[in-house]
Amino acid sequence: MTLAGMGAPISNTAAFQIPSVTASVTVTERAAVKAQSLLASKGAPDGMLRVFVVGGGCSGYQYGMAIATEVEAEDQVIEATGGVKVVVDRDSVPMISGAEIDYVEDLMKSGFTIYNPNATSSCACGSSFQTAGGGGTPRACN
Repeated sequence: MTLAGMGAPISNTAAFQIPSVTASVTVTERAAVKAQSLLASKGAPDGMLRVFVVGGGCSGYQYGMAIATEVEAEDQVIEATGGVKVVVDRDSVPMISGAEIDYVEDLMKSGFTIYNPNATSSCACGSSFQTAGGGGTPRACN
């Protein structure tokens, strides 16, 4: 048996690893300043931004963001602009690798925004997206 397209034989007794994808997420200067301010105001000046993807939202996946004070075993930590650290879990890496995190403040909304080159479509809400491989279960916009 071979891995499709790779021509590599698979032994029933030999263990193999699927190559891991390394996250590359950039953070704009505006987002870094806001993140540092937010972390300090929440009492976690040495904390990190955890960015993740979960199933759901109007298009199939949606972004999530939280403050992280610890790194879990399979997390990737990215040093971003201004010393801000971004933590991404293993399952989210392929869906947001190459993304840019910005902070937007205008008349309609203010908050962190993710510009994702892996998103093939997104919803008007701006926090829901779909990738070329599909996945996730779409639900109505709120």
